[in-house]
Amino acid sequence: MTDISALLSQIPGVRHGFGDKSALLPPLLQPFEATRPDKKQVHGVRIVDVIEPAQEMGDADGFYTALPGILLTVFTADCLPVIFCRKDGKRIGVVHAGWRGLKDGIIEKMAERINQDGSTADWVASIGPSAHPCCYEVSQELVDEFLTEVNLPPALMVPSPRHLNLAAIAQAKLAQLGFASTDHAGNCTICTMVSDATGAEHYKYTSFRRNSHQRAKDPSHPGISGRNQQSGIIMIA
Repeated sequence: MTDISALLSQIPGVRHGFGDKSALLPPLLQPFEATRPDKKQVHGVRIVDVIEPAQEMGDADGFYTALPGILLTVFTADCLPVIFCRKDGKRIGVVHAGWRGLKDGIIEKMAERINQDGSTADWVASIGPSAHPCCYEVSQELVDEFLTEVNLPPALMVPSPRHLNLAAIAQAKLAQLGFASTDHAGNCTICTMVSDATGAEHYKYTSFRRNSHQRAKDPSHPGISGRNQQSGIIMIA
């Protein structure tokens, strides 16, 4: 079963979900796939207003709409998908936030867009499956960049040496920016296992980092191109 947010599930008139290997696009969103904007995610901070189904976006990592019937999604492997919704269900947004996007301010950019039409105090946000600090070891250089450039407690960002906590960074930013509520859906994309009907265990999520490690050991191991999970939301009313 794909992941959902308890917070977003309380909002009428919207459907949402976070994909995994069993359903790259959550089943309840699949009927709307043709309306999804066409975009290229580049780990940037560009937010685009979506004003028509299947809109050509170009390079973008954040999407916002006030129109029902348009599915907004982001592709992720270990990066954060963050889904946004106004509490009355009349505005939605999504961002793709890896370490670059978090450090460079994509969540702040989405907040700026939201505040053009109202206030983040009227919005909620859900952080989806991503690499968790149990597995997300990075270079000391990257740790130092976060400690220097991001105004958050060091222990929150780096709970153990060289391990970043992307979800905690995002949640702290959302709180600083005045969002009404936030929650988390899903687990670590690198290490989470699930059992199938036969009792066999397998990885729940696509993971770029895990796949890279597997390919380093075995060059014949398939890559993940075209197999990233999608997380998204649509207003249906």
